[in-house]
Amino acid sequence: MYSIAIDGPAGAGKSTIAKTIAKKLEFIYVDTGAMYRAMALYFIRHEIDPKDEEAINKACPDIHVSINYEDGVQQVLLNGENVNGLIRTEEVGNMASKTSAYKMVRATLLDLQRDLAKTANILMDGRDIGTTILPNAEVKIFLTASAKTRASRRYLELTEKGEACDMDEILKDIVDRDERDMNRAVSPLKKAEDAVLVDSSEMGIDEVVESILSVYRKRVNG
Repeated sequence: MYSIAIDGPAGAGKSTIAKTIAKKLEFIYVDTGAMYRAMALYFIRHEIDPKDEEAINKACPDIHVSINYEDGVQQVLLNGENVNGLIRTEEVGNMASKTSAYKMVRATLLDLQRDLAKTANILMDGRDIGTTILPNAEVKIFLTASAKTRASRRYLELTEKGEACDMDEILKDIVDRDERDMNRAVSPLKKAEDAVLVDSSEMGIDEVVESILSVYRKRVNG
């Protein structure tokens, strides 16, 4: 079994790039961020304060996140409910960023994520895949872009959906999220020592995909 780990900050384009590469290589794509978002949705629904670690820990045993695949597309189930269409809001994203810092939250998903890698060739993206979840992945990529570039992409994405948004607020949110992710006590966002850095600030999707595929080919072909 081969595994590819793609880590990086919010808005770096990990999901888009990972899905494209997984399809080309016929790997199973695992979006770990969606799993944390599913847990965040539970916390929101139950009006749990993201600062209340005790309440978060108490809720974790009642949360079961699982993954199904329909026509090769990942479906995230929260206690049996398909929540794919509910977890991509800014509110859920911010809650996920705050609560994923807790040890209990990460432990709840760790075994599921590792078990997935034992069953098939997978491409997994997130914040700590190469450092914590799949430290023995054959290929590790740290995909990033400047905060301004990531904010611009997010602004464009939201406006294309017809959602009202403010560029300055989006940029601040990304900077704040980076700060939380990089400085949390448990599994902080950082580049694995053996990961290849890919900065997509001045690159299009096709260029990024080919850059990562090139790394994969070199590693696999020795």
